[in-house]
Amino acid sequence: MFILAKRLRDVAVAAALVSAAAAHAEEPLALLAFGDSLTAGYGLPENQAFPQVLERRLGDMGWNVRVRNGGISGDTTAGGRARLDWMLEPRPDAVILELGANDALRGLPPAQAKANLAAILAELKTRGIPTLLAPMAAPRNLGPEYVAEFDAIYAALGAEFGVPLSPIFILPIVQRPDLTLGDAIHPNAAGVEAIVATILPDAVKLLETARAARAAK
Repeated sequence: MFILAKRLRDVAVAAALVSAAAAHAEEPLALLAFGDSLTAGYGLPENQAFPQVLERRLGDMGWNVRVRNGGISGDTTAGGRARLDWMLEPRPDAVILELGANDALRGLPPAQAKANLAAILAELKTRGIPTLLAPMAAPRNLGPEYVAEFDAIYAALGAEFGVPLSPIFILPIVQRPDLTLGDAIHPNAAGVEAIVATILPDAVKLLETARAARAAK
């Protein structure tokens, strides 16, 4: 009787462990899209914003992922740095960092934007959160010196912190009135689809890294 009871107890424990492992495996990956109006979906219905479209396209590829919208319209790198802590609660499995456009539009010092982004990347690295850095490009009317200094920020930070870079986030919609709203800056629904299609391969690599990190815990 004692042996039978022990075996039944062992079977129950094994079943509980298998059940817990299965539940953990089925839990969606949490991806934070952390940015400004380009992420937030300025001028668009919620279901046409970048995070929601990215989640759908990843789902079409078989990924079990939830993409959280961490975009605030008008946000600068300083704003992103200030709100980082509460954006990381609950802790995401991975982050797409898309900030800097408003710094450039306001002509803020590139060194300031670089310092803010560096602080964000340092915190994400400390917390062990895989990150994809989405570069921005300065408006060309700010002059060649400003443009050169600003545009160099992202490659330098990628090398410093060992994070991958996507293509320039707004590249698919630049000088494409068919892909932007009336302000010729923000993407319309088709523009968001174009941005997502461009970043999708890098987002998949990011999720692969996040999934491996979760499995290693």
